[in-house]
Amino acid sequence: MSSQAIQNNFLAIYQDLNAAIDGAKFEFPEPVIAAYNPLEYAWDGFEKYVRKYLRSSVRNVFLGMNPGPWGMAQTGVPFGEVNFVRDWLKLRDIVIRKPINELDSYKILGLDCKRSEISGKRLWGLFRDEFAEPENFFAENFVLNYCPLLFIARPARNLTPDKIKLPERKILFGICDDALRKILEILRPENAIGIGNFAESRLLEVVTSSRVVKILHPSPASPLSAKNWDVKAKEKLFASGVWR
Repeated sequence: MSSQAIQNNFLAIYQDLNAAIDGAKFEFPEPVIAAYNPLEYAWDGFEKYVRKYLRSSVRNVFLGMNPGPWGMAQTGVPFGEVNFVRDWLKLRDIVIRKPINELDSYKILGLDCKRSEISGKRLWGLFRDEFAEPENFFAENFVLNYCPLLFIARPARNLTPDKIKLPERKILFGICDDALRKILEILRPENAIGIGNFAESRLLEVVTSSRVVKILHPSPASPLSAKNWDVKAKEKLFASGVWR
């Protein structure tokens, strides 16, 4: 299958994912006060990322949890720290609209956002340092997220999907598992890399043929990631044979 055909199928799965989330008509209970879906208001950034970099030769899929408020929520790109999206990935002409339930404490400013998403800065920094140019990285690698929703909780803070209360969490995970399963079926990667425990756990639920590998999540909130995260991640990727 050509890269363009892979891209078309990939994007169609995410459009179906959006439709399924809309159809579920979620009403997330407290402490959630808002849920942003950048695959709606920032679809242009996501589509241009996919069109520019997803290749049929992808060997390794890196899976994150969900959008960060100063990363993918601003750009539509997984772990999409603004400076890396603009300056390394060279996605500069993306159109970012506004979520319908935007909060003053979590404004969507697109590439004008001045805050840095540390997790994205660390992750894309690792890829840049190892591969120099994005084309080298994307020849065999691709990055995506499990859940497209950013959850904002009271008091204003980012809430990860595993903290969402039942039954909404069970329904949401069923929708996201189905999409992830379809993505892996069309990409058929040799390795599926969970970025952190949560992503690894979802991969283990759906993977049938890929090898699952875990690296530490680059979040500064993780004590294990606070020092030399890039060194630890690189060592794991080479020792496990993900990178050669």
